[in-house]
Amino acid sequence: MNKTYILADTANVFFRARHVVRGDIDTKVGMALHITLNSIKKAWTDFNADHVVFNLEGRSWRKDFYAPYKRNRKEVKAAMTEREQEEDQAFWEIYEEFTNFIKEKTNCTVLRDPQLEADDLIAGFIQNHPDDNHIIISTDGDFAQLIAPNVKQYNGVANMTITIDGYFDDKGKEVIEKKTQAPKPAPHPEWQLFEKCMRGDTSDNVFSAYPGVRKKGTKNKVGLAEAFDDKNNKGFNWNNMMLQRWTDHEGKEHRVVDDYNRNVTLCDLSAQPADIRAIIDETVNNIETKTVSQVGLRLMKFCAKWDMQRIADQAQQYAEPLNARYTQ
Repeated sequence: MNKTYILADTANVFFRARHVVRGDIDTKVGMALHITLNSIKKAWTDFNADHVVFNLEGRSWRKDFYAPYKRNRKEVKAAMTEREQEEDQAFWEIYEEFTNFIKEKTNCTVLRDPQLEADDLIAGFIQNHPDDNHIIISTDGDFAQLIAPNVKQYNGVANMTITIDGYFDDKGKEVIEKKTQAPKPAPHPEWQLFEKCMRGDTSDNVFSAYPGVRKKGTKNKVGLAEAFDDKNNKGFNWNNMMLQRWTDHEGKEHRVVDDYNRNVTLCDLSAQPADIRAIIDETVNNIETKTVSQVGLRLMKFCAKWDMQRIADQAQQYAEPLNARYTQ
């Protein structure tokens, strides 16, 4: 019988939630915990799920493969004010306590490997459970490439669900774009991945394979759309774009296909190096079933510590997804 798994991009959900509310650190931490647990409960109920998998970050292998990867994050951290640094440290401490609670006091699966990012684990879990249904809980647009008939994404901050058929609000109605006043177009996973590999990802400091390239070409120049349509045939339009050369600000010459292939390795969650694929498969295929008792009581104690009265008042509902064991 097919199962439905909730796959939480744990750090993403927890740390994005801090930007939803204004206030002191205690207020923000409380909201982050509440949004994280509420996202799990809502997805559990809405999608009739069977088990929850929390995916945690390691030090990414991508930093060794590509030195600039996420180097910009250090610059952002260095520019923080003293108050921002205090808040950031407090969030990380609470996050660690929360993940320890999930590991030790619930029956949820917790996946982590020192070399892997949560994205690798989420993708690997889906790829190793192809006959099951999966709900990714995250605000990260990178998961667009994984959307499929059996894979949805739930954004608990925006209360939005992304499916292969489109974007829907918490009432099941199509999300309307403000600019066009029309329903937001359904995701196109293959195109979105191709475009990202070509344009790079500024948030992760992944450089473009072809800076300034246009989506639609002209009479004299091939655009992304034309190259994408020729991707499978590898004909004129594909080769015309991929064999282009450009020079960066340091005077170094680049060939588009080389930088594109580098970005595929970095961005395509099915194209990691073979040794990394082996680690992913080993991690997601060696899950031990936990047998933690009295999960509801443990949750109530956790809520009391962090003054989460609203969740404590509905502890049974919130504890249900945390109590469900992993079965194959």
